[in-house]
Amino acid sequence: MADDRPPFERIAAAIRRERDRAGMSLTELARRSGLAKSTLSQLESGSGNPSLETLWALGVALGVPFSRLVDPPRPAVRLIRAGEGPAVHSGHAGYTATLLASSPPGARRDLYRVEAQPGESRRSDPHMPGTVEHLVIGVGRALAGPLDEPVELGPGDYLSYPGDAPHVFTALVPDTSGVIVMEHV
Repeated sequence: MADDRPPFERIAAAIRRERDRAGMSLTELARRSGLAKSTLSQLESGSGNPSLETLWALGVALGVPFSRLVDPPRPAVRLIRAGEGPAVHSGHAGYTATLLASSPPGARRDLYRVEAQPGESRRSDPHMPGTVEHLVIGVGRALAGPLDEPVELGPGDYLSYPGDAPHVFTALVPDTSGVIVMEHV
């Protein structure tokens, strides 16, 4: 879904989002960026008109690329159900490969096999900024993803979601298992 807000409102929301992800106060961001706290307050309220230099200074202070402050947000959650996605079949064997996610330049990935039983949900606090989690369910059913919008998944389903925001994994049937890839950029 497109972000129809005016550009200054999108930039204001991006600055607030990235400052929150960094766990930084307005005062600390002002100190690190060399900008007045009143200027930052205006920018975050959407009433300021930031210059290119101001946005670059904020990006450096927040440890994020300039583009993260000015690009409209892209959907952060991506779902590929079993049997969906770009599949390539082998001409020599009964083998099919489905691309779920490609690695951006400079990314690091950690791979985990997870096993869970029904009961209490596994709630995770945000990981370092820029972390994305990729989950494929192998056996069973789970409710997983962003804490405020988890998705029910079954065998073969794939879900990508921000690992730098609160998230959850809840087994819905006994002996649920899957694979999680944590991508750190």
